[in-house]
Amino acid sequence: MSGASLPAYMFMAMKRRAVRAPTNPADRATIVSLYPRAIDETKHTIQPGRFLIPPGSVENPAILVVGPSSWWREFDIDQPLLEIPVSAIQIADSIVKDFCNGIFLSNMGDTMPGMFYVPGTYDLAGIQKNFPEQLVEAEAKQMRWLNALTRAGDSLWARSNGNPLSISDDMRMAATMLGQTKDWMKNFQAMEMVRCLACGSLMNPQFPVCPACKCINSQSTKDNLVFAGA
Repeated sequence: MSGASLPAYMFMAMKRRAVRAPTNPADRATIVSLYPRAIDETKHTIQPGRFLIPPGSVENPAILVVGPSSWWREFDIDQPLLEIPVSAIQIADSIVKDFCNGIFLSNMGDTMPGMFYVPGTYDLAGIQKNFPEQLVEAEAKQMRWLNALTRAGDSLWARSNGNPLSISDDMRMAATMLGQTKDWMKNFQAMEMVRCLACGSLMNPQFPVCPACKCINSQSTKDNLVFAGA
């Protein structure tokens, strides 16, 4: 069926389809991740726009090779959409920055998850051979980030009177990776939280003082408490 015999709306829809032009096979970048969890980054305005990075480690970094993507710009309703290519380096930079920017305590400088990218296509052996300094730097940045997470966990645990909801999964992961033993590392999913008798806030029953209103919920504990300066 020719374009002239198609209904006008169908002809315009075919004319304005977002069809990618051939890409440059040499336009590639390799993302390296020491982050110990899988990463799923989606860019809704480009195609291809979903990027999956498996869990990585210092001993076995995860690798993802990305190519160029495209987005489409409209100039005129009667004209085809204009394809705007996005290079592989721009894609890799966006994946690393967008993911790490959303991570608690990542400053995108010397304290962040261990991620970086390099131009070109590399496997793990190629990365370890050609970019040992970048791997060492990524490990150091991740170690500082892990230590920052455990310090934050200690502070939040103390300030919340042991509320397990104040501790993130990344904090527990950090303590485990650093070989540290913390009270807040336990799996508190099975622990029953109770509501404060005064304000109704959820609280850890092992800590009698409500972190929200400071009410003492246990009479027996209250009788035995000794306050400094009393």
